[in-house]
Amino acid sequence: MSRAKREPGTYWLKRYLPKTLFGRAFLIIMLPIALMQIIVAYIFFDAHWQTVTAHLSGSVAADISVAVELYEQEPGAARVIRVDEMLRPKMQLSVALEVGKPLPTATRRAFFSSLDRTLRTALTENIDNEFWFDTTRYPNYIDIRVAVDEGFLRFIVPRERVFAPTGFIFLFWMIMATMLLSLVSILFILNQARPMVKLAKATEDFGKGRDIGKFKPSGATEVRQAGHAFLEMRERIGRHIQQRTDLLAGVSHDLRTPLTRLKLHLALSEEGAETQAARRDIIDMEHMLDGYLDFAQGVSKEDVRAGDLAKIVKELASSMESANISIKIEGPMNYNMRGLAMKRALSNLLENAAAYAANIEVSGEKRDGSLVLNIDDDGPGIGPSERTEAIKPFIRLDPARNQNVKGVGLGLSIASDVIQAHGGTLHLQDSPLGGLRCQITLPL
Repeated sequence: MSRAKREPGTYWLKRYLPKTLFGRAFLIIMLPIALMQIIVAYIFFDAHWQTVTAHLSGSVAADISVAVELYEQEPGAARVIRVDEMLRPKMQLSVALEVGKPLPTATRRAFFSSLDRTLRTALTENIDNEFWFDTTRYPNYIDIRVAVDEGFLRFIVPRERVFAPTGFIFLFWMIMATMLLSLVSILFILNQARPMVKLAKATEDFGKGRDIGKFKPSGATEVRQAGHAFLEMRERIGRHIQQRTDLLAGVSHDLRTPLTRLKLHLALSEEGAETQAARRDIIDMEHMLDGYLDFAQGVSKEDVRAGDLAKIVKELASSMESANISIKIEGPMNYNMRGLAMKRALSNLLENAAAYAANIEVSGEKRDGSLVLNIDDDGPGIGPSERTEAIKPFIRLDPARNQNVKGVGLGLSIASDVIQAHGGTLHLQDSPLGGLRCQITLPL
């Protein structure tokens, strides 16, 4: 059963969560703040602003109702003038009579629809006549019209008499506070995430065999601990590699002395079948020692420089005149690498293919942010079950596909070590030619 089926809710949530540390930390900080602001705003508008606005709208609706009743007691233009003179100074309510005109039918909705609903409810409760109002035409006033027999009465009311202005002020300061908190959070999170980004970059460079530069642990205590642990691990790995190199170099040096004496003794001996066989054994032993040293040294302390993989392949192919190698690479394949180490890895792969195949084809391309180099041959190949073992050092398969010309069984191992030191991978696959494909993938 897949993880998505076992944990559908968790899997769905993880899909949409931010993937970066900055995104997740920002979400952790800002999500509670946003929820708190929403809750506070809802409580404010529901418990305070709506109540105050309802009272204000009810008061204006009551004043308009009184003005309509005063007009209907004695209809006429003179009555409207007296009512306007009475209401304008004290209640900030302007009244005018529009004779012979019907009420408008078009409506314009306000951005906050609750404003219109509150005013409509208040007018409905206080006025029996037909009415119409517009809260959007004037920025500081509201136009309210009430139908009478002669036409309609038009009331112009200041907006602050109908709606509580504190709501907008509250929203403004709440948004400003949220933006300020967001800015502070972003600066804080960036300051905390930057040391982790540096640590990740140093780890990636070390994994690709590059110089990590002047990396110094910084940031929070936990991040510094991780940085110091990384530096200690790097030193231990360096000591281990150096000890391996020194050990095999010493063994090689010690063995070469008796081999040299044996070669001298054979040179002074009479020629014969046994003498020739002994010379061949000594040559094989020297090749083995060279292979052990190559494997122990791995990627040398050579500087990383820009190079062209296609050029290296072509140079190797031209030097292997006895092998039938066709190259299908269009244009350069530039990559930052240790040129000598990469040349040795490609040489091992080509020599391994040439030892067991009549035809070799090398192709390369850029794919998904990586350089992909394929070395195909038409040899016997390696079975899928043996491919993992074939890359391991000192493994010699029965068809001897991993046993290189020198007979040590380190050709693929050395190539894999060099490629991994550059942050890449070496995969053994079935070749379209019928033999083995060595696929090298190097991240750009």
